[in-house]
Amino acid sequence: MDWSLLTCARKGHVTYAPDEPRLRRSLHATTPAGDAWRCLRCGAYAYGDPHGRGPADQAPLVMRGRQLRDAFIMRLFAVERMIRALIVLAAAYGVWRFSHHRGSIQKIFQEDLPLLRPLAGKVGWDLDHSKIIMGIRHALEVKAGTLTWVAIGLLAYGVVELVEAVGLWLLKRWGEYFAVIATSLGLPIEIYELTERVTVVRVGALIVNVALIVYIVISKRLFGLRGGRAAHEAQRRSASLLEVEHASREADPRHGTAPT
Repeated sequence: MDWSLLTCARKGHVTYAPDEPRLRRSLHATTPAGDAWRCLRCGAYAYGDPHGRGPADQAPLVMRGRQLRDAFIMRLFAVERMIRALIVLAAAYGVWRFSHHRGSIQKIFQEDLPLLRPLAGKVGWDLDHSKIIMGIRHALEVKAGTLTWVAIGLLAYGVVELVEAVGLWLLKRWGEYFAVIATSLGLPIEIYELTERVTVVRVGALIVNVALIVYIVISKRLFGLRGGRAAHEAQRRSASLLEVEHASREADPRHGTAPT
């Protein structure tokens, strides 16, 4: 899959006219239909005036190829984090609402539940020993202060997930660090939950989180790994078409002009 071509098809080409004559010639072509400039992303020629002009070192840093694939993966993680954040925040709101309306719910249990017992008995449902009913009764016995703290804890967790989602979606380096650190702190809890009960959801969540940590740390060179930030920025700059063209010309001064 050519990520550069797919992105250009969706967003359009990005062209630039560098001031350096030799580099400018390698990105420009004169055709019967008019001037054409090589796209910094996909390398194809696009007709019309360039989108920008100036020194080569001031050209826009455009993501290409593998960088676009990495961005797609990071945003998939961001979507997963956003969904999780919305679920947790909804749970926090539900607990908060429950803590402030326990009286009305308790009244329903005391007045309406006995009326449902005959009907439930006809369909073979034992209300008194139902896990759902027993769970609600247990929740009603919890102190209001405890429920408030639970809601606050869920709110804080939801906000953390939300910050992760925003940072990853915007492809910010602080977001990558935040996601790795926050996710790593939650791994012991997820492992402990698996020791109590193994479920598909818990195993899947653990696999996703471990994959997120490993992928971001290695691919983004966090914590000084594989040269750290300097190597990561150098890799981004080396992927620029202008840098590639400039390097090729330094290696072969006899390199010709672009085809017309």
